Amino acid sequence: MSVVELRGVTVRYPGQTRPALDIDALRIDAGDRVALIGPSGCGKTTLLRLINGYMEAQSGELDVLDTVYTDVSRARRRARALRTRVGFVFQNFNLVERATVFDNVLWGRLGRVHPWRSLFGNFTPADKEIALQAIEEVDLLDQLGQRADTLSGGQQQRVGVARVLAQEAEIVLADEPVSSLDPSLADEVLSLLAEVSTKHQVTLLMSLHQPELAARHANRVVGMRRGRVVWQGTAAELDTAAIETIYDRAA
Repeated sequence: MSVVELRGVTVRYPGQTRPALDIDALRIDAGDRVALIGPSGCGKTTLLRLINGYMEAQSGELDVLDTVYTDVSRARRRARALRTRVGFVFQNFNLVERATVFDNVLWGRLGRVHPWRSLFGNFTPADKEIALQAIEEVDLLDQLGQRADTLSGGQQQRVGVARVLAQEAEIVLADEPVSSLDPSLADEVLSLLAEVSTKHQVTLLMSLHQPELAARHANRVVGMRRGRVVWQGTAAELDTAAIETIYDRAA
């Protein structure tokens, strides 16, 4: 069963003649662990932002969790509708630095509480228990009351993962989640994301720079270049020829 489908989708940034995205067809199935790879500027981040409702397409159809979006004016409405179902792990962590680990994770519940309660931070005991369980799952209970800006980069990204766990998202989008981490921490965080995806039956779509990380931590790889999908296959099929196709190294 698909959870994301794009059909004839094009996205252009203002003042640009070449589309940032030009995708004839792309399908992501429930439970997939997909890595988007390709050279810088190939459209990976644009694709994630489109799915999440941060931006709109100029043409085509986007189907997310059985709702088809074609109206280019509906990005904000889509983001509101999906904010409990689609989680985002950011490249720069996107934490409230002066807040504690617990508060940053608890705020993942905001989409699931009444707007008036969320305005005053009035969370239920059940919400707080879910946040605690998420923090325990990413092994940060010892840092529960610590400010986010005192954590290491790897720990901050673990807080980001815990936040989408507390959100109880059905789809997790991760935009270059390990680009600022050293190689050992990168593997650690990607292993955690893969474990979360498998344990909670969550669909994971992550953009990565390094093909070797994609091969280790995804079960499916989508290669992009100049806004288009130029290769798709399993992680085991990501060989030298595929990488040359994706990165245009033979040209």
